[in-house]
Amino acid sequence: MELSVYNIKGEDTGKKVTLNDAVFGIEPNEHAVYLAVKQYMANRRQGTHKAKERSEVSGSTRKLIRQKGGGGARRGDINSPLLVGGGRVFGPRPRDYGFKLNKKLKVLARKSALSSKAQENAILVVEDFAFDAPKTKDFISVTQNLKVADKKILLVLESENKNVYLSARNVPTAKVAIASELNTYGVLDCASLILTESSVAVINNF
Repeated sequence: MELSVYNIKGEDTGKKVTLNDAVFGIEPNEHAVYLAVKQYMANRRQGTHKAKERSEVSGSTRKLIRQKGGGGARRGDINSPLLVGGGRVFGPRPRDYGFKLNKKLKVLARKSALSSKAQENAILVVEDFAFDAPKTKDFISVTQNLKVADKKILLVLESENKNVYLSARNVPTAKVAIASELNTYGVLDCASLILTESSVAVINNF
């Protein structure tokens, strides 16, 4: 699959880049994508939730009413889960929600996401560029020239570029990623995937 290369003014440079069919041309595996996204979301969870159980609630342990003959449920002290202000039965405790996925499955999921974007014609390739200084206005100008200013975009660079990252940071619909750290969720979460010319070579080797 070949795509035209544009410059940051939105003009076709006449150059072409070839996308590797083994990365951008496979049949998407929906279950692999589901598992990869599920793992990404699970790893983002803090897992700091906590509710006090009966033994952790502050209160007297004096038995309130007799065990039998009162006509109501059996309860011992004021910390009983049956009473307002008592402990919670099997309440949530801090835990780690993360889980393991095989490397080959994660690679398959990432290739499936990239292939989906290719099928939707949602991939743009631009020449490598950099900014002299961080300027949000310059980044917005680039997105307008490429006619993606009204879309949620992911710009993929070959390597870290501080000025480009800082320029895009204040744009709520834009994110910047490094090609080697590209993940399935990030690819699916954008409406338009913008690849720099040099980042294509990295992604083609996934």
